[in-house]
Amino acid sequence: MASVKLEGVKKIYDNKVVAVHDFNLEIQDKEFVVFVGPSGCGKSTTLRMVAGLEDISEGTLTIGDRVVNDVEPKDRDIAMVFQNYALYPHISVYENMAFPLRIRKMNNDEIHRRVCQAAEILGITQYLTRKPKALSGGQRQRVAIGRAIVREPAVFLMDEPLSNLDAKLRNQMRAEIILLRKRLDTTFIYVTHDQTEAMTLGDRIVIMKDGFIQQVGTPQEVFDTPKNLFVAGFIGAPQMNFIPAKLKKNGSGYNVDVLGTTISMEGAKLQKLVDKQAADQEIILGVRPEHTTVVFDKTEGAIESTILVNEMMGSELHLHVTTNGEDKIILRLPTIDLTDEQRANLTSGKKLYFTFASKVVHMFDPQTEESLLF
Repeated sequence: MASVKLEGVKKIYDNKVVAVHDFNLEIQDKEFVVFVGPSGCGKSTTLRMVAGLEDISEGTLTIGDRVVNDVEPKDRDIAMVFQNYALYPHISVYENMAFPLRIRKMNNDEIHRRVCQAAEILGITQYLTRKPKALSGGQRQRVAIGRAIVREPAVFLMDEPLSNLDAKLRNQMRAEIILLRKRLDTTFIYVTHDQTEAMTLGDRIVIMKDGFIQQVGTPQEVFDTPKNLFVAGFIGAPQMNFIPAKLKKNGSGYNVDVLGTTISMEGAKLQKLVDKQAADQEIILGVRPEHTTVVFDKTEGAIESTILVNEMMGSELHLHVTTNGEDKIILRLPTIDLTDEQRANLTSGKKLYFTFASKVVHMFDPQTEESLLF
C-alpha cells in the first residue's frame, strides 16, 4: 500500500503544448481518488505520468517514500487497467491474468493461487479456459481488472475502464468496483469523463479543465459548494441553471433580484456574504433543477414561466421552461404525486410557476467566474 504525491507536476509536449499545468495533489494510502473532466483536460495524461507511460516535464512524483520520476513503469509497484482492455487474443483468460506474474518469473503454485483468487473475487472462474473473443465486454473488463489484481500492486490506476460498456453494464460494473475496492483496500486513481462515476466512486474528486485543477473535494463538497462556474456546471445532471441577477445589500442583510422577484438571503450563505463584505453587484445565480419547486397556480414570490419541452424520465419530469423568452431553465418534477389534470397541463406553451429557497442558490462573479460563497 502507498500514498501518491504530485508536486508541481507539468507536462509539456515537443510542440510546446502544455497538457498539464502545476499539478499538486497528495493521495493518501488506501484512498480512492477520481480525476474527472471533459476530453482534453489532462486527466489521462496525469494518470499516464503516474504510471510512467509519459515523462514528467517538471515537478516531482512520489509513490510511498520513493521519488519515481525516472523509475521504469514495471518498477513503480503499480498496475493499470485500460479503456480497451488490452488483452492478448490468442491465449486464455487464465494466461492473460497470469502473464504479468510469468514475466516476474514467479513460481507456478503462487501464480495459480493468485489467478484463482482474483477470478473468484471477480466472478470469472468459469471463464478461465476461454479466449477473450468468447467473452462479453463486461467479462473482458473483469479479466483486465483481474490481471491488475494478481500483481498485488501498491497503487491501482484505471483509465476510463467502463467507457466501452453499455449504460446498464456500466451501472453494474460501477457497483462491482465499489465492492472490489472494499475487498482490496488499496490506493486507487481512477480517470473518467463521467461525473456520475466520479460522484459514486471517489473518496475525493479532482475536477480538471484545460490542464488545470479546478477543485478538489469529496463528492458532497463539490456538489454543495462548487468553487467556480465550470465546476458548478460540470457536476450535477441535469446541469445547474445559470441566471443573470443582482446582489444588493439591505441593511445588515442581502437580497437577490432575479427574474422579477426578490429573494432574501438567510443562514450560512448570508453569513458568507457578510464575512466577505460583498458589494452590490451583477452576479450569475446558480440553481440546480432538483432544488426548484413547481407550483401550478400563481402565488406570491413564484416565478412565471412557459413550458418549452417536457422530457419524461420515468420517476420525474425534466421541464425546460422560459421566463421571458430568453432565460431558459430546467425544472425537475417528481411524477408520483401528479394528478391526471396536472399532467395534462405540462405541455409545450402552458404556463407554470416555480420557486426556490435562498439556501439552495449559488452565486458567481460574471468576470472571474469564481463563487462568492466558496
